[in-house]
Amino acid sequence: MIGKLKGILDSYGEDYIILDVGGVGYQVYCSARTMQALPSPGEPATLSIETHVREDQIKLFGFASDIEREWFRLLQTVQGVGAKVAMSVLGTLKPSELASAVAMRDKAMVARTPGVGPKVAERIVTELKDKAPAYANVDPAVVHLAGALGREAWVVLPFAPDWRWTLTNERSPWYPQARLFRQRAPGDWPNVIATVRDALRT
Repeated sequence: MIGKLKGILDSYGEDYIILDVGGVGYQVYCSARTMQALPSPGEPATLSIETHVREDQIKLFGFASDIEREWFRLLQTVQGVGAKVAMSVLGTLKPSELASAVAMRDKAMVARTPGVGPKVAERIVTELKDKAPAYANVDPAVVHLAGALGREAWVVLPFAPDWRWTLTNERSPWYPQARLFRQRAPGDWPNVIATVRDALRT
């Protein structure tokens, strides 16, 4: 599976780009917001990638950040939301705006998305209430840590009185996963606790 592509932006399509990576052109579908943030053809670009594999095709979706990709995955867990609708939502709302809409159950904000009616917007804010990460703009290391800990941890962690204890004490329910992450990514670990605290408690 492809998780990231770094290369030269070759050209733009209506809802995709061609990214030249070592002489191979990858067709990557992007949201309108992501495409607006990309550079001009001929310049370097890096995208986080979600790979969809089907019997008749392999389709790549590109994102400006790991967080945006995480929201793409979460949105598709909602009944009636596929890749096309998820991309439309992300083309309308920033990850921080989507996080706020879910937290406040603001279906009107989500319904601003073309192709998303009141019923689908209601399902998005309702079904993602307990699934959505409690962060909007967090260091990529924390995104990986979130995956290791499990989404349910992020419902509780913002209210934890002692962040360091929660992630480093053997009695913490999330200590084993945090320790495994620390072993696999030791370079990221020094900043994780501070990043989590600053991002989720502000």
